[in-house]
Amino acid sequence: MVFGLIILLGLLGLAMLPQMWVQRVLKENGRERPDFPGTGGQFARHLLDELKLTGVVVEETKLGDHYDPESKTVRLLPQHFNGRSLSAVVVAAHEVGHAIQDATGYGPLVTRTRLAKQAHNVERIGAIVMLTAPLVMAIVKAPALVFVQIGAGLLILASTVLMHVTTLPVEFDASFRRALPVLQAGRYVSPDDMTAARRILKAAALTYVAAAAMSLLDVMRWIRVLRP
Repeated sequence: MVFGLIILLGLLGLAMLPQMWVQRVLKENGRERPDFPGTGGQFARHLLDELKLTGVVVEETKLGDHYDPESKTVRLLPQHFNGRSLSAVVVAAHEVGHAIQDATGYGPLVTRTRLAKQAHNVERIGAIVMLTAPLVMAIVKAPALVFVQIGAGLLILASTVLMHVTTLPVEFDASFRRALPVLQAGRYVSPDDMTAARRILKAAALTYVAAAAMSLLDVMRWIRVLRP
């Protein structure tokens, strides 16, 4: 009981603390900078053109900063698409980093894209499997079969965690092997801003730690619901 509570609190910490830190870092560096020549959206467009990735589109979104490999689109939140802040510029560079990965056939991005496509269906199937477990036990009167069903459902839900785990290397690669060298080579960020830029790049990558922890919490929730 106590051990389970400790694990639950640990997962809650993993889910909440990185997200809180990410939001704090972005907010700290989100003030408008008149010394920046353009917005985050314009900067993303500039980088893509410089890298000969003219087929990649840059759009505003309310669904979170991300790159869509299917439509070849960099999408930025309004404050990053329209803002002239350090956060806007660095986040734009991070998402362009994903476009670079895509253009170079970066294997982990291909894997993540494939897993992400399956994630929604996997979660839905896992929920259906476990929700029907009590009904199956009532009909067939075979507890062992229900245990198998529950185990299969938990395995399906846990696979979503795998998707998030494979995402972490992709995010750090986009931040520090793609975006950071571009920012440094083009001198788009001054030396005085580089420490903060690195923090923003780390924040952009760590958003998925919270997502992975939430997936684990979902699995634990089902275990608690179905526990005799």
